[in-house]
Amino acid sequence: MTGTPAPDYATAMRTDRCGDLRPGDVGRQVTLCGWVDRRREHGEHLAFIDLRDRSGVVQLVVDGAHDLRSEYVLQVTGTVRERPADTANEGLATGAVEIDASEVTILAVAEPPPFPIDERTEVDEVLRLRHRYVDLRRPRLQRNLEIRARVNSAVRGAMEEQGFIEVETPMLVASTPEGARDFVVPSRKEPGSFYALPQSPQIFKQLCMVGGVDRYYQIARCLRDEDLRADRQFEFMQLDAEASFVGQDDVLGFITHAVSAAAEAITGERPGEFPQMSWHEAMERFGSDKPDIRFGMELVDLTHVFPETDFRAFQTPCVKGIRVPGGADMSRNRLDDLTDRCKAWGAKGLVWMKVEAGGLNSPVAKFLSDEEQATLRSTMEAEVGDLLLLVADEWRKACHILGLVRNDLGRPPVTEGGLHFLWVVDFPLFEGIDDAGNPIPAHHPFTMPHEDDIDLLDGGDLLAIRSQAYDLVLNGWELGSGSVRIHRRQVQERIFAILGIGPDEAQAKFGFLLDAFRYGAPPHAGFAFGMDRLVAVLAGEENIREVIAYPKTQSGADPLTGSPTPIDDQHLKELGLRVLPPRQ
Repeated sequence: MTGTPAPDYATAMRTDRCGDLRPGDVGRQVTLCGWVDRRREHGEHLAFIDLRDRSGVVQLVVDGAHDLRSEYVLQVTGTVRERPADTANEGLATGAVEIDASEVTILAVAEPPPFPIDERTEVDEVLRLRHRYVDLRRPRLQRNLEIRARVNSAVRGAMEEQGFIEVETPMLVASTPEGARDFVVPSRKEPGSFYALPQSPQIFKQLCMVGGVDRYYQIARCLRDEDLRADRQFEFMQLDAEASFVGQDDVLGFITHAVSAAAEAITGERPGEFPQMSWHEAMERFGSDKPDIRFGMELVDLTHVFPETDFRAFQTPCVKGIRVPGGADMSRNRLDDLTDRCKAWGAKGLVWMKVEAGGLNSPVAKFLSDEEQATLRSTMEAEVGDLLLLVADEWRKACHILGLVRNDLGRPPVTEGGLHFLWVVDFPLFEGIDDAGNPIPAHHPFTMPHEDDIDLLDGGDLLAIRSQAYDLVLNGWELGSGSVRIHRRQVQERIFAILGIGPDEAQAKFGFLLDAFRYGAPPHAGFAFGMDRLVAVLAGEENIREVIAYPKTQSGADPLTGSPTPIDDQHLKELGLRVLPPRQ
C-alpha cells in the first residue's frame, strides 16, 4: 500500500518551497520565493538570509545583500549545498543545508512590521488583529491553519465514508428562538422586515430528512449574538449532521468515527473508546455537564454527614465537598478570594477546612460535633495536609459551584494528558422555569423526550423529564450537542404548548416545519460540533481565536476592518430604517 504522493509546488516562479529542502537535494539548482525572516552580516559583502514561506525557513548565502531588509519579498535562484558541520542547525528541518544564491530578485519591498514575526515576542492582541495579515505569517498561526485544513478534510472524508452527502443550507433565514440572539439583516425589498443569520441549520437539516436526504452533513457557518469568550465567537464553524432511520447510538457512532479521523490526521494515532456518562452522574461527580476527566478532585456527597447538624449553613437539601490534596498550605487571602468568587457565582458561601494532625482547622469547626468532623474526614478520605472545600445549597447549585471551584484549582492546560473524549447522555429536557412560568429547553425545542419519561409531559415534574440528547466533551470543552428529533407533529405541538408557544405563534415561526411533518417525516437524529473548538484542542491552543484566520476581539470588534461601523443615511433610507440616539 502506498501513501498519498506529496503535492508538487512548482510554478513558473518557484521550483520548491523553503521548508522542504533536505540533504538529498544537495547539488540541485532551485528557485524559491518568500519573505526575509532574518538577516545576519558575515564580513563586508557576504550575508546569511533566512528565507521564510508557509513550509518553513531555509538559510541563503547571499553576496551583496545590503538592500535586503526584514519582510522583503524575494525570488531566489541558487544551488543547494551542505552546511558545514559546525554551523548546522539541528533545531531546524532545513538546518543541514543552505542555498548558495546566484540570483536574487526583490518582488516587493516592505516597511518594518508593526511587531516581530518571531514567536519569542509577546504582542498585544488588538495590535495583532489590526495587522492580522502580518500576524498570519507567524509559524504558530501557519501551523494552526494547516491543522484546521487537515481536520476539515478528515471530517469530510469520514462523513462521506459513512454515506453522508454535503448539502448547503441558506444564510438568510427567518428568525427562530434557538436560545441565543439572532444577527438580523434588514430587507430592502420588504421595509420593516428582517432576515436572520442562522444560529444553526437545525430546521433545514430536519427538512432534508423529510425530503429523503437520509444522511446529510455540512461544515456550516453559524452566527450567534452572544458574549464572546475563549471558546466562543460571533461566527463559528460546525460540523452539522443529520440522519434518518437512526437512533442515538447510531449518531454517536457516526460522530465518534469523524472526530477520531480528525484526531488521527493530526496526532497520527486514533483515540481509544469514547466512554459514556449520564448528565446526572457528570453533575454528581464533577459538577459540570462538560466534565474534564483528566484529573481527580471529584465531588463527594456529604448530605448524610449532617442530617441533624446544629450548623445552620448545612441545614440545606444538599452538602457537597471536594478534597484538594496538599492544599492546606493555601493562604488565607487566597481562600477569601475563592470564597468571594463562589458568592459571585451564586453560592451563599464556601466553607474551608484544613486537615491537620490535631483535627480540622476551620472558622466553622467549633460548630461541628466531633462525630460530624470524624465522619466528614472518613467520607472524604482526608489526610493531613489536605484542604476540604464545602458548599451547601440546592443540589444543582451546589454541584455547579463546586464544579467551577474544581476546574479553577485543578484543571490542567488543554494539551496536558492527551485527548480524553466523553459522551454525556440523558440530559434533562428542560433546564429551568422562566419568569413567565414556562420551562426552558435544555437544548432546543425539537428534542425528543426520553421514551420512559414522555408521560410526565401530562402534569408531571417537567424538570425530571430526560431527553434523548447527548453532548461530546473533550478535555473539559463541550465540542457539540445533538439529539433524537421529534418527527411527529402532535408531539412537537405538545412541546410548543408546554413552552408557552401557542398554535398561532408556532405556525408563524415554525409552520414550514410543522407542515412538512404532515407529509411523512422519518424518524431522525443528528449532531453538531464546533470545528473551531476541536481544532483548538488538537493544536494545543486555549483560545479559539488562535485557530481562526480573522477572529473578533473579546469585545466583538474587528480591528482589521474597523467593524462594526455605522452606515450612511442613504443606505438607511433605502432600508427604511432610522437609528435611535444612544441611550443616556
